[in-house]
Amino acid sequence: MSATDRLPLLIDTDPGVDDAWALLMAFASPAHEVLGLTITAGNVGLEHTVRNALKLCEVAGVDAPVYPGCAVPLVFPAEDAAYVHGRDGFGDTGYLAPTRTADVEHAALAMIRFSHSHPGLLLVCLGPLTNLALALRLDPTLPSRIGRLVVMGGAVTGQGNTSVSAEFNIAFDPEAAHIVFEAFPAFDLVDWEAVLRHGLPHAEVEAWLDAATPKAAFYKAISQRTREWSEGRRGTHWHSADGLAMAAALEPEAATGWHRHAIEVETGGRLARGATIVDWADRSGRPAKARILAGLRPERFRHWLRLALA
Repeated sequence: MSATDRLPLLIDTDPGVDDAWALLMAFASPAHEVLGLTITAGNVGLEHTVRNALKLCEVAGVDAPVYPGCAVPLVFPAEDAAYVHGRDGFGDTGYLAPTRTADVEHAALAMIRFSHSHPGLLLVCLGPLTNLALALRLDPTLPSRIGRLVVMGGAVTGQGNTSVSAEFNIAFDPEAAHIVFEAFPAFDLVDWEAVLRHGLPHAEVEAWLDAATPKAAFYKAISQRTREWSEGRRGTHWHSADGLAMAAALEPEAATGWHRHAIEVETGGRLARGATIVDWADRSGRPAKARILAGLRPERFRHWLRLALA
């Protein structure tokens, strides 16, 4: 496949250990051209997520531009996930600082610009949706130039990972998620409960991370804390939320099924702020914009995860 045939891909992300594996997957795809990384706060603060994105590009040997975005949610403050990812988001390994710096253009403006220069691009959002919501407020015509939007977020039957009913990315900035879900005529959603259905044995993942490659060694180091945390709380399987979303984005044919329904985000609930409410019975009459991943072929998921470390 020639460079001109590759599908343009823009990734909005908050690296984060599982974001890192997903980004390595995208970098390794022969069918996609990573235009850039737009960065938001989420797993940890923006200073760290930008630095982590730059470092991961360096480790992978790619020169994708990195665009810093929103340091806080649109309206209300939110807690990060440093207790899972480490204070720096990459396991507090003390890695050497990246040698290059981020772009000066704001992430939201970069999104708009790339939508004009590469109409029909694939946009994958792996973190809170703050940057995309801001871009939509600046340019409401943006969805018309996005070929496909894939969002990692939500807990479509209320089995959350941040609260009883909410998943982290949506709960971090529910107002932003509401803006995005209302603005796009259609989007693909890979939710937390799909992630739980696609767990991988820790022993298998650890064997992959013993591969004699710089990417595997780097990922093994930054993920050690998170893998230990996961094994102590979620049992024998490792769950790569952003990896699953990226696999579904890179190879939609690998999906075993999708559910298409209307979806709304709870922004004001005392018990359910950030919950993603799916109209499973199609009662509301609202447009069924969300295509929710039912499953992904396990062998293809493993293919992409292993390719990322090669």
